[in-house]
Amino acid sequence: MRRVSPQPQSVSGVEMRKRQQGRIEGPPQAPGHPRPNTCCLCWCGCCKCLWNEDRRERSERQTCTKMDSIEATEEQHPTLDEVIAWSRSFEMMMRSPEGRDVFREFLRSEYSEENLLFWIACEEMKKETNPSAIDEKARIIYEDYVSILSPKEVSLDSRVREGINQNLAEPSSTMYEEAQLQIYTLMHRDSFPRFLNSSVYRDLLNTKRTCLDT
Repeated sequence: MRRVSPQPQSVSGVEMRKRQQGRIEGPPQAPGHPRPNTCCLCWCGCCKCLWNEDRRERSERQTCTKMDSIEATEEQHPTLDEVIAWSRSFEMMMRSPEGRDVFREFLRSEYSEENLLFWIACEEMKKETNPSAIDEKARIIYEDYVSILSPKEVSLDSRVREGINQNLAEPSSTMYEEAQLQIYTLMHRDSFPRFLNSSVYRDLLNTKRTCLDT
């Protein structure tokens, strides 16, 4: 019996599969030149691919967002007049986010940063109108700054502390107002004079004067 040898595969079929594979994988890449991160339908990264257009638009939006953040950060630096005004008014310094940041740095060096953090937390709570959020913030403030078990406990007299304990049953956005005033007065009378004589404030003042002269 005569053996029938298998027929060789047609050249056209082999070439067709090579062409199809070439369309999917794309051209070979040279060492050190990785293929761009493109979709499977456009390995060349051409500008006509919608996927690449969307990627470029996202990149441009991210760049703009970063630049806006940088510009916003640069605009937050206080001027020399503002820094000098802080020395004349504790209230003005406390109204300024930049002033509070500098004051907080000083309080941290005196291990009394919790006083300012408590005051800020009370300010934020007074802006709240949602009852559930008020309940949650009231509990967090109590646990962080009022509880005798907290390492960040602020110094409040027994009368104010007792009033807070009673108000915890039905919290309101202003339940810490009296305690906040007590801590504000403490910072004003005790910490603020030392802050004005500290290296934190004097170095900032000298830096602003130097920048103004140059």
